[in-house]
Amino acid sequence: MNRNKTLKIIMIIISIMTIFFTTFFYITKSKKIKMGNNISSQEVIENILNISSYESIIEVEVNSNKNVNKYIIKQTYIAPDISEQEIIEPQNIKGIKIKKTKNELKVENTNLNISKIYSNYPYITNNCMDLNTFIEEYKQNEKQEYEEKDNEIILETENEENPYTKYRTLYISKETGKPTRMEIKDNSKKTLIYILYKEVKFQ
Repeated sequence: MNRNKTLKIIMIIISIMTIFFTTFFYITKSKKIKMGNNISSQEVIENILNISSYESIIEVEVNSNKNVNKYIIKQTYIAPDISEQEIIEPQNIKGIKIKKTKNELKVENTNLNISKIYSNYPYITNNCMDLNTFIEEYKQNEKQEYEEKDNEIILETENEENPYTKYRTLYISKETGKPTRMEIKDNSKKTLIYILYKEVKFQ
């Protein structure tokens, strides 16, 4: 066998091996990507459902029959039963802190009448907007649903006890693993509260 023929055979073998390994690598990588996404989604859900503490800045829109109120609120939660909401905006109620410890509710603000808070801001003093409240309800409620859409994981739960906050939906980014928004609807599925998560830190 002459030298040219030998080189040609070697080149053919190298080409075949290159095609084989390229195809094998592509298939293996595709499988890993697909499996990785599935595992990642499950891990995202597990992480959300098992957070021990967090800090967030949220934009809240509360819809009533008469008007729409908007707030910016800082939320803090430390497991198992300490939570705090501090109102950043609007200016007229800025600085109000609503602290919950077990069954106790404490409202702090020396410049505002406490009774006015309860009469005019019922959803602000209600824990329905807390992420940890949603998590506990989701874990305990039989009427829970889960789906993936585009780049989001969507968790839904239904609360029979309160017709005004009956349906709650939490949207979670698959990329960051953090919540992006929450919708709270009444028994007619009208959105009463819309929450946009501007910042979220898990601690």
